[in-house]
Amino acid sequence: MRNQLATAARFAAERESQQVTDWAARIGWVVGLLLFIALLYWLMRQGWKWRGTLQSDLPELPTAPDPVGEPLLSATGRYHGSTTAGQWLDRIVARGLGTRSRAELTLSERGLDVVRPGAEDFFIPRAQLRGARLDTGIAGKVLTEGGLLVVTWEHGERRIDSGFRADQAGEHPAWADRINQLTGDAAHAGARSGGPAAPSPEERQGQQHQRDQRDQHDEHKDGAS
Repeated sequence: MRNQLATAARFAAERESQQVTDWAARIGWVVGLLLFIALLYWLMRQGWKWRGTLQSDLPELPTAPDPVGEPLLSATGRYHGSTTAGQWLDRIVARGLGTRSRAELTLSERGLDVVRPGAEDFFIPRAQLRGARLDTGIAGKVLTEGGLLVVTWEHGERRIDSGFRADQAGEHPAWADRINQLTGDAAHAGARSGGPAAPSPEERQGQQHQRDQRDQHDEHKDGAS
């Protein structure tokens, strides 16, 4: 009986010791995980700052004129960020363009006014607008087909894609059509409707040059024969 009591006491002591050891291990794992998350966050912040430094040549964003003009379209929604045009993962963070926020959009004959509560507002003059299209995503944000309105514009020496999602996503086609009409961007309008994009004057000149070369080559072959 005495041996059984001693064995039971020893078993209880070992079990209690094991529980204490488990708690220490768990605390160590939690602390390690928190440190790892903090390190990842710090690296992301450093990467964000470094990207902003590389993009420091981006000029100050234009501000809206007063008055902006008679609204052609207006909507509320969210601004989801900007990238280098045609490169949906090359995020632009300089001048506050990397900050996601609520947005109030107003399109007029003078351009696109973007008011962002809690972030820097900006204005895209009509002369800098290059077109608009419907898309599925932009850096860090992926949506359903046509869930994003992407406006292409030029600022400084950069061509930029800026992504917006209206509270009423069904308004996106009207916005894309109106911006393309405003800019006269037939290439974007053709791409959105599924038709062939109209060639630019440079492309037409290059195509004509190729045709002339082929004609000269054919004449040379005919003369040689």
